[in-house]
Amino acid sequence: LAHSAAAPGAAVFGATGRVSPEWAAWANGTAVRELDFHDTYLAADYSHPGDNIPPLLAVAQHTGRSGADLLRGIVAAYEVHVALVKGICLHEHRIDHVAHLSAATACGLGALLRLPTETVYQAVQQAVHTTTATRQSRKGEISSWKAYAPAFAGKAAIEAVDRAMRGETSPSPIYEGEDGFLAWMLNGPESDYTVRLPEPGEARRAILDTYTKEHSAEYQAQALIDLARRLREKTGPLDKVRSVVLHTSHHTHNVIGSGANDPQKYDPTASRETLDHSAPYILTVALEDGGWHHERSYAPERAGRPETVELWRKVTTVEDPEWTRRYHHPDPEHRAFGGRVVITLADGSVVEDELAVADAHPAGARPFDRPAYARKFRTLAEGIVAPDAQDRFLSAAERVAELSTTGLDGLFPAVDTEAVAAYDATLPQGLF
Repeated sequence: LAHSAAAPGAAVFGATGRVSPEWAAWANGTAVRELDFHDTYLAADYSHPGDNIPPLLAVAQHTGRSGADLLRGIVAAYEVHVALVKGICLHEHRIDHVAHLSAATACGLGALLRLPTETVYQAVQQAVHTTTATRQSRKGEISSWKAYAPAFAGKAAIEAVDRAMRGETSPSPIYEGEDGFLAWMLNGPESDYTVRLPEPGEARRAILDTYTKEHSAEYQAQALIDLARRLREKTGPLDKVRSVVLHTSHHTHNVIGSGANDPQKYDPTASRETLDHSAPYILTVALEDGGWHHERSYAPERAGRPETVELWRKVTTVEDPEWTRRYHHPDPEHRAFGGRVVITLADGSVVEDELAVADAHPAGARPFDRPAYARKFRTLAEGIVAPDAQDRFLSAAERVAELSTTGLDGLFPAVDTEAVAAYDATLPQGLF
């Protein structure tokens, strides 16, 4: 339905005033995904379940819900999202993983609003029908659409829920239908999948299975950055390196490694989005710098350093069946998302080491805790959000379940609006 505006609407990060909730979800969802710096869950497929939160927050604000309502929606969305990622692999069919996101968001909105099951069912079907897309958004020269894709899914889920609440129906059944998702997008009309959800009364704990990122890069690169910090202490001058080989899982090799056969992953002029899906680039910079920065590590002048390019082109990846087996281990506590790096030096000597999971992983050397989350937020907010506004945001975030409707405003910290406006003025104009 076309509408000029929706009141009371929802807030947008870094802006004043309110907009219609689906457009707030679009803007905020893109902002959350832009740096590739939030949470992840990996199983049969891939996901960033935190992408559910912007559309849920937008609808909670618009409909006058409380923090407890918002939290109920978030927990439900995570439960559905993780279950879908465990049960259905989209990647093998080259379908973008946001098809699972839109279904999860629609379910989360249903829980937030306490909608009837039939309404949620219709909303899920429309959301999946309209957000199933090819995986080209994460292949070759990766564009800024990588950040917009989950935001689009969140916006589509809100619109699907709105439509279903008005009594409209959707393509049915979207998964099992004769011309549906399973029959033509997945393994065919005779295929079946198991997506296990909690029974009534069973604890909703899927959110605890997810893991955040300490570094602003593809999740499989998290352990590589930590491993590179260890390796550089043993390697010596990097101009003496003859080759660097990463032995890793099928996914890491084929998605962010040389197995992707994407020459762009070795191109110093490639987009930021391409570089954060390049294990060779990330390993190279982490070996040189001993760390990772969400902006400086992707700067064109950083990627273009001659010595970086020289080392970068010596880095390759190979699939190791043992790492693939560990990646898909049925017990989450035994899954491994890292690899083994073998560095051969000019004199023929070899330096090698391995790391199963990132240091910040729940099973890692330094599991991310609440102070680490606070430090991460303050790092991202530096120069944009004043320290006292940072404090207020953290206080609100730690008390989400207790927040009133107006209390949700505390999740949108005030920013330096003059700096934002000055930056906006440098951007090219579109139609609107």
